[in-house]
Amino acid sequence: MPKKYTKHLKGQSQTDIAPGMVRNSAGGAAFPVDDWKRMERFLILGSEGGSYYATERALTRENAAATQACIAEDGARAVDMIVQISDSGRAPKNDPAIFALALAAASDNEATRAAALAALPKVCRIGTHLFQFADAVNEFRGWGRGLRRAVADWYLQKPIDTLALQAVKYKSREGWSHRDLLRLAHPQADDGDASRRALFDWMCGREAPADALPPLVRAHDHAQTLETADEIAALVRETSLPREAVPPEWQTDKIVWEALLADMPMNAMIRTLNRMTSAGLLAPMSDAARFVAERITNADALAKARVHPLALLIAHATYAGGRGLRGKLSWTPVREIVDALDDAFYMAFEVVEPSHKRIVIGLDVSGSMTAGQVAGAPLSPREASAAMALVTVATEPKTQVLAFSSAGAQAWASPSTSRFAGYTDGLSPLAISPKQRLDDVLKTLKEMPFGGTDCALPMLYALDRNIKADAFVIYTDSETWAGKIHPSEALNTYREKTGIAAKLVVVGMVSNGFSIADPNDGGMMDVVGFDAAAPALIADFLRD
Repeated sequence: MPKKYTKHLKGQSQTDIAPGMVRNSAGGAAFPVDDWKRMERFLILGSEGGSYYATERALTRENAAATQACIAEDGARAVDMIVQISDSGRAPKNDPAIFALALAAASDNEATRAAALAALPKVCRIGTHLFQFADAVNEFRGWGRGLRRAVADWYLQKPIDTLALQAVKYKSREGWSHRDLLRLAHPQADDGDASRRALFDWMCGREAPADALPPLVRAHDHAQTLETADEIAALVRETSLPREAVPPEWQTDKIVWEALLADMPMNAMIRTLNRMTSAGLLAPMSDAARFVAERITNADALAKARVHPLALLIAHATYAGGRGLRGKLSWTPVREIVDALDDAFYMAFEVVEPSHKRIVIGLDVSGSMTAGQVAGAPLSPREASAAMALVTVATEPKTQVLAFSSAGAQAWASPSTSRFAGYTDGLSPLAISPKQRLDDVLKTLKEMPFGGTDCALPMLYALDRNIKADAFVIYTDSETWAGKIHPSEALNTYREKTGIAAKLVVVGMVSNGFSIADPNDGGMMDVVGFDAAAPALIADFLRD
């Protein structure tokens, strides 16, 4: 008799709200994620481009509200999360962390404000970060003593050569300049620190004794007077002048790029592969191409430089295409560089120890996964999820990849009519392999048709085909609505009928407030998409 009652508590379709669920943006039912998980998603994924169901403005406001709730609940914990994600390189971009730190710096709680300002140099490591923080915090609070002191300390505590690099490399961003911040913060260099005092004068556009200026600043000023590429190249080799300090008219010259490459930081090198190729420095079988390929595939160097996998994925997609996303620059891709970027993508994730479990990977390719951007990158959530899934495929010997909610239903699936005219919900096995080019995999996912969202399909498919799976790893925005059974219930059905205590890992690809993972089920876990630590977290969870 109890079963007759308990069955009515289960959803009869994905639009029914079962206990613990809320209505998602698609009209279906999902589990809400708490503010801390939402803050984590925001810090890693951002909200650029919005989502299929929410504009960028709406999604940002929702994430800001969740972040503010965390700051109000436990300011120290919130600041620690911001610092940890920013400093460890887990996020593709630092922008969300800077924004969240500005929110914390404007808290009503004095201890939280102090913690946020103390964390400023850990989160805002370069001049651009500091300008972004100033622009954000200026919207939330006034320039009181604590904020002025924190910004002043940023300028006073950096080694003079490091500060000189910031001065010549990042002169202004976001409508702010070093001159603006120095006038607001009034840092006072010690009387014995003539070099720093001279540098402050130089940043503010005042006369400064040339012999007191740091060597890099003197080199910057000298570069503006030179008249040949050979002279510029010689100065770059002698002083390690960064590209940003080289006059624009010399930034298309092969000999100048050759000089810049010798000491170029890893991230800068990856961002300028197209320019070096266009200038003729990177050519097939050239010494420069071999040098770049060896650096890009150095796992230790990638980790030290905090190169995020998404940066490599974007670089790979852009460079292999031979044309920039904006502007008129074009180039002929060099095979060695394309191969190196492909290999480096896998190296940039944290080292993953295989769990050796039987894993079914489900890629949500529904309509909602085609909208928005992942951390501001020119990639939709469903394209990015396919690339990220390749890391698991590359490290785990027992995997099967499925794309669900694509057009053309399988007979077993009992498809429902999609909201998208002409399509039905269904599932297609995908024979993708890390031996394929990343751009080939992205193209495959990009060209797939789409329908409604039914995140229960991977479990139903495995049950129907008698697939023995220890775990299901599903990449989705959790905007499921089209199926007749909730994904969590489909997993429980799979467990009951197979006798396998299968786990579910939900990889959230959008910074919204939903998940298909039941938070009360210890066999289900929610992780953030394109977190550099995610593949290792998944393997650890499956292994335990």
